[in-house]
Amino acid sequence: MRTFSWEYFTLTGDVDAYLLYRDMHLINNHHDAEDELVEEEEQQTTGNYL
Repeated sequence: MRTFSWEYFTLTGDVDAYLLYRDMHLINNHHDAEDELVEEEEQQTTGNYL
């Protein structure tokens, strides 16, 4: 979806397409940060048992 909205924006200059692209980018970054936190917590809990 991100790629499509960027391509559509570059072809048309549609601001809404850019805003969609930006929002999708922010959502992906937010989920990546959450995934990293979960992985760190899992490592800490498994590290305590070793």
